[in-house]
Amino acid sequence: MSPRAGLTTDAVVTLAIAIVDEGGPAELTLAKVAERAGVAAPSLYKHVKNLADLKRLIDLRVVREMADALRTAATGRERGTAVGALADAYRDYLQKHPHRTGALTAAPDRADDELSQATHAVAEVVFAVLRPFGFDHAQAVHATRCLRAAVHGFAGLEASGGFGRPEDVDESFEVLKTMLVQGLTNYSEQK
Repeated sequence: MSPRAGLTTDAVVTLAIAIVDEGGPAELTLAKVAERAGVAAPSLYKHVKNLADLKRLIDLRVVREMADALRTAATGRERGTAVGALADAYRDYLQKHPHRTGALTAAPDRADDELSQATHAVAEVVFAVLRPFGFDHAQAVHATRCLRAAVHGFAGLEASGGFGRPEDVDESFEVLKTMLVQGLTNYSEQK
């Protein structure tokens, strides 16, 4: 194999994500990425340090994509409508990319400023959506954690085929969104 002209770190990450999307995170190897890139495996070391570095770059891309999706969904909406839009965007992302759930659950290494900032950007979108509820900082953190746990849990279970009953899953998700908005409203009134 000869080095492919124009191969970049971004292109390597794109190829790696395609492998994850097709077969799950366990399928990701540098050898498979190199094969897709049309290069010898050692050529990848010009772009990534090792497999752990590549996984970190995947996490970074996924978290940034999620922040963008949530920001787009929330723009121009308030309170319950914004919460529902966030939930829909999160679920939609994991429906399209079910093998990316792990990238959205792991806490970044505190020494990794870039990934920490990307994760913080996701939280900031949620904090902005929750601001009209009048939460103080601590309440906003608690509400964000609960919102994330509920929506990620639902979307993750759905992505893994965890809902086997015949009742409509979309209707269940609408119930979840209603419960979340009612819960957030009730929580904001407890001040």
